[in-house]
Amino acid sequence: MGASAHWLEPTAASREQIQRVHSSTHIDRVETLRGKRGALDGDTSLSENSVEAAYLAAGAAVDAVTAVTAGSAQHAFALVRPPGHHAEAQAAMGFCIFNNVAVAAEHALAECGCERVLIVDWDVHHGNGTQHSFWARRDVLFFSMHQFPFYPGTGDVDETGRDAGEGYNVNVPFPAGCDDGDYIAAARDLLVPMADSFAPDLVLVSAGFDAHRVDPLGGMNTTEEGFAAMTAIVRDIAAKHAQGRMVLTLEGGYDIGALGRSARACVDVLNGATAPALSLPPTRGLSAIKGTAGQHAKRWKL
Repeated sequence: MGASAHWLEPTAASREQIQRVHSSTHIDRVETLRGKRGALDGDTSLSENSVEAAYLAAGAAVDAVTAVTAGSAQHAFALVRPPGHHAEAQAAMGFCIFNNVAVAAEHALAECGCERVLIVDWDVHHGNGTQHSFWARRDVLFFSMHQFPFYPGTGDVDETGRDAGEGYNVNVPFPAGCDDGDYIAAARDLLVPMADSFAPDLVLVSAGFDAHRVDPLGGMNTTEEGFAAMTAIVRDIAAKHAQGRMVLTLEGGYDIGALGRSARACVDVLNGATAPALSLPPTRGLSAIKGTAGQHAKRWKL
């Protein structure tokens, strides 16, 4: 992955770090299954090592944030499983036990001196747990591009947050069949100007790769080149506003070959490779992009 990439072993997240996002009841229920086989919901089955893996996954995201905010790394990629963005405060959901990216964001705000965190989610499924974690907050801007209608049923354009968080929850509900041009257009025309107004001091990405055209669980047509191009856009946001500080955390991706190629393409961009120059027009997602722009025009300069 290039001379500038270094592999690090994660430490397990602490209960205090997890509890900034999840209730004691949920954590206690997870703990009852440590070392056992079981299930937390209809989709979230556990092996004997799943609970340990969940603490390490959240800990990897926390360690990555610590590294970039302390200056020991410019960028980081937490290559973790289980994923996290469906996990709610009180429940596991959709293969997710703890919400890794939300735990990392709370760590950044509580312990790393950050005041504004941007979370970009390009997993094919909407990150309902992340949305709800920061629903009434304006210190986190959550920006999600996802297939809709689709699992888990959330993520419509009018889900914008409430109270102080009104307008700080942004959904681009793409129809099935969208491709690199659609995602790049949404990132360029919506995410970039919103980030310019928000001016984050840390950028996190829920980097799911199940929007890849060969993924068996998604219905999109993106490619590894498209993910690389999106990484470059987000990297430039981090460079402009956050001293370059950016962390990707792995979410979904269920074709092993596509997952590996896509993750590698993103890491190469983080290591300084030139992203593919994809000047593709949106094909199926223009209406969704326009709908999101209209929904948020009063809050953000678009």
